[in-house]
Amino acid sequence: MRVIASTLCAVALGLTAIQPVYAASDEAIAALRQEMKALRGDYESKIQDLERRLQQAEQRTPVQPDPVPPPPSAPASPSAFNPAISVILNGSYAMSRNDPGAATVAGFALGEEAGRGDRGFSLGESEVAISANVDQEFFANLIVAIGGDGAIGVEEGYIQTTNLPWGFTAKAGRFFSGIGYLNEKHAHTWEFSDAPLPYRAMLENQYGDDGVELRWLAPTDFFLEFGAEWFRGDAFPAGGADDNGAGTVAAFVHAGDDIDESSSFLAGLSYLRTKALDRDTSGDIFTGSDDLAIASLVYKWAPDGNPVQTNVTLTGEYFFGREDGSFNGVPVDYERSGFYVQGVYQFIPGWRIGVRYAGLETDDVPVLLAGSVLDDFGYSPQAITALLEYRTTEFGRFRAQYTRDDAGLEPDDELVFTYTVSIGAHGAHSF
Repeated sequence: MRVIASTLCAVALGLTAIQPVYAASDEAIAALRQEMKALRGDYESKIQDLERRLQQAEQRTPVQPDPVPPPPSAPASPSAFNPAISVILNGSYAMSRNDPGAATVAGFALGEEAGRGDRGFSLGESEVAISANVDQEFFANLIVAIGGDGAIGVEEGYIQTTNLPWGFTAKAGRFFSGIGYLNEKHAHTWEFSDAPLPYRAMLENQYGDDGVELRWLAPTDFFLEFGAEWFRGDAFPAGGADDNGAGTVAAFVHAGDDIDESSSFLAGLSYLRTKALDRDTSGDIFTGSDDLAIASLVYKWAPDGNPVQTNVTLTGEYFFGREDGSFNGVPVDYERSGFYVQGVYQFIPGWRIGVRYAGLETDDVPVLLAGSVLDDFGYSPQAITALLEYRTTEFGRFRAQYTRDDAGLEPDDELVFTYTVSIGAHGAHSF
């Protein structure tokens, strides 16, 4: 634009300097000069206007610097794609009046893991957990349990979706079922160092198996979750992987909300149906079906919702089940029930006390099974437990726990000291 304007101005000025090749009068020359002057003024006015508009445009649009090439990419961190790894270590020292290896629950055939721990010092079961996002669609988790005797087994190993629409989440692999309140929680997160009596007797502490799960989180103002599961059917109270390795189904619903700024609750209803094909419990053989329903309620309180100084957790669950089939070749069809209630109170930071009471009931057995493990001899199993716990942080806890165990035909007293420590990256615990 500046070049064009300058050229026009030069042309106009040059024309004034051209001498005519013919003679002209002074008046004609003066008129010509006047026209040229007017023409030059008009061009100068236009040029000034164009320069003014150009200057305004430059002020409105900042000058862009020349593009600078980005610096070379830094090499990825060696740990950028590493999974989170954590380790749980458990240890204990136990004293009991009776031999814990001979512990029974009157009227119930117990699975292998439902017994009491050994006397004296014991490493207990340790866990190694490895987890990571596979990609934008899946999360994977593997938990390996290492027994005090060195036995190694996969406790959980599954993949889980992270990006399904409409509030759905799917899981596949080996995992603890979502039934009840405690079942899917790992033992190191329990308030007490052992499972309540109904879990021991009816679920061999926890029900975990190979299968698939689908959950739906409802779009409500309060927490509302539905779930359904389909399992292989190898774990107690199932056995033998009946129905071509798909013999167990489960369903549950969980609902919870804040009552006020200091308290909240979680309630649940669960149902588990298993099938057993020659299930073996210490030589006793059962083939048939087992139906179990669980009602759960948890209440938590902390001043203004801050549990650091003090807090209370109250938990209660009721179990109702029915087994129908053949036990040691004898037809059986009987009902049993159980419950537990517990409360844990943190009275100052780091220190907590707790108490738990549990009981069981079962139907009378056929005459042919009198004197067997299914015969409760008119006895109602029960247990009461007291707890004192000190937590260094959320990663370390030390417990002293006393249990008056009236679950078997001979009462027992047990005192257990335990420690549980967590190292490495560990996910947050559920409600």
